[in-house]
Amino acid sequence: MQRYEDRQWRDAMRIRVDYNNMLRPYVGEMGLDAAELTARVGQYAAAAAAMEAKRDSGMKWRNLPYNQGQVVQKLLEAAGYVRENFDTFVVLGIGGSALGPIAVQQALSHLRYNDLPKERRAGPKLYVEDNVHPERMASFFDVIDVKRTCFNVITKSGSTSETMAQLLLFTEALRREVGEDWSRHVIATTDESKGNLIKIAKENGLRTFYVPDGVGGRFSELCPVGLLAAAVCGIDIKELLAGAAYMDELCTEQDIHKNPAYMLAALEVLAMEKGCNIGVLMPYADSLRYMADWYAQLWAESLGKNKDLQGNPVHTGQTPVKALGVTDQHSQVQLYTEGPFDKVVTFLCVEKYREEVAIPHVFDGIPDVSFLSGHTFNELISSEQRATEYAVTKSGHMNKSIRLPEVNPFTIGQLLYLFEVQTAFAGELLNINAFDQPGVEEGKNATYALLGKPGYEAKKRELDAAPAKEARYII
Repeated sequence: MQRYEDRQWRDAMRIRVDYNNMLRPYVGEMGLDAAELTARVGQYAAAAAAMEAKRDSGMKWRNLPYNQGQVVQKLLEAAGYVRENFDTFVVLGIGGSALGPIAVQQALSHLRYNDLPKERRAGPKLYVEDNVHPERMASFFDVIDVKRTCFNVITKSGSTSETMAQLLLFTEALRREVGEDWSRHVIATTDESKGNLIKIAKENGLRTFYVPDGVGGRFSELCPVGLLAAAVCGIDIKELLAGAAYMDELCTEQDIHKNPAYMLAALEVLAMEKGCNIGVLMPYADSLRYMADWYAQLWAESLGKNKDLQGNPVHTGQTPVKALGVTDQHSQVQLYTEGPFDKVVTFLCVEKYREEVAIPHVFDGIPDVSFLSGHTFNELISSEQRATEYAVTKSGHMNKSIRLPEVNPFTIGQLLYLFEVQTAFAGELLNINAFDQPGVEEGKNATYALLGKPGYEAKKRELDAAPAKEARYII
C-alpha cells in the first residue's frame, strides 16, 4: 500500500488555512468583520452551485486527479525512456507550460538538483526555457550536449510564437548533430486534433502527449504539461495527483466555512472591495519560492478583466506580488508593516522541513551572537515567520497563513489544486470569465502582425497607424 492510500496519513498531511489575522479582533478597524462573510451566504451558495455545474464543462481541469490512469502509465514509461537515454531534459514552453514545471521541480527535488553529480540525481538535468532572449538562447548551447538532450515542446495551440521559435532552433541543431534520428529527441505536448504542433508531431513520428479539452494553460500542471517533467526527475506523480484528489474532497464542501479554497477566495474578494488591490504570497521555504511565480500567473491572468459576464466595464483584479521569507523581510516587509493598507499578505508555511541543521557553538563569548547557538536553522526560520506575521498583524494589515505539514508530492498536489479552485471561485464572485485572456491575445496578435504572419495584415496596418512617438518626450 502506498502511503497516500492510508487515510490516517492523508489526514495528517492536510493543508490548513488560518485566517484569524484577516479579522478585526486581530488587526483592528482595517480588518474584516466575520459578519460580512455570513451576510453573503446566498452569494457564496450560488457561486458554489455554479462551480459544480461547470465541473464537466468549463472546469474540466477539476477531473485531472481522477481520469488520467492510462496517461500516467504512459508518462512513467516515457520518463523511463528519457532517464535511460539522455543526460538533459529541456522543457520548451511559456506561461503555465513553464511556471508549473519549475514550481513543482523546485518544491520536490533537491534544491541544487542540476548541480548534483549524475549518480545523486533522480533523473537528467532539467531546464525550463521560458524566454526568448537571444543571449539566453545562444548561451544554452554552451551548457548542454544536444546529442544527449531530450526536448519537451509544450503548446496546446501549436501557435505560441516563443515556443515554436525555440522548436525551430533546437530541431535545426538536432538535425545537424544527430541527423535523421532527431525525432527521438523530441516529445510534443499539445492538442490532440488541431494546431501546428500536432501536425508536426504526426508527420515526424514524435512521441506525443495531449492537453485535455477544457484545460487551459494556467490550470494544466496536473496533466502531461507538468507531470512529464516531474516524472522524469523522479517525482511521484501518482502521489501528486492523490494530493489534488484529497483537496478536491475538501473543496466539494458547500459551506464556505468548511471549504478552504472558497474561504480564501471570499476573503480576497472582500479585501479587494476594501481597497486591497495587491496580494502578496510569501513562502517561508526555498522549496516553495517558485510556487509564488506560478500562483502569480494563475491569479493575475484569471482575474484581471475589464468586463464582467454581461459585458459591463469592471476593470477588476488584484496584483499578485511574490516575496520570499526570510529574504524579503529585509527588502519588502517595511512596506507591508508601515505602508498603505492596500495589501493582503499570505504566508506559506512549512511545519516540518526535510532537513534539520544545527547552529553550532563557535563564538560563545559574544552574547549577541551566542544566543543563536544550540538552536537550529529550522527554529530560526520558523521564528522569523512567526515574528513577521506578528509585526504585520500588529501594524493593522490583513494577513493569513497556509500551512503545509511538510513538503512532499501529496501536499504540493493539494496546494496546486487549492489555488486553482480558489481562483475559479473568485471568478464566480467577481462575475467574470476566469478562463480567458483577451489582453494576452492582443499582444500575441500584434507580435504575429509585426513578424508578418499571414492573416494579420489588418493588425499590421493598425500598428502602423498608431501615433508616432515624439522626440521631445525621449530624454
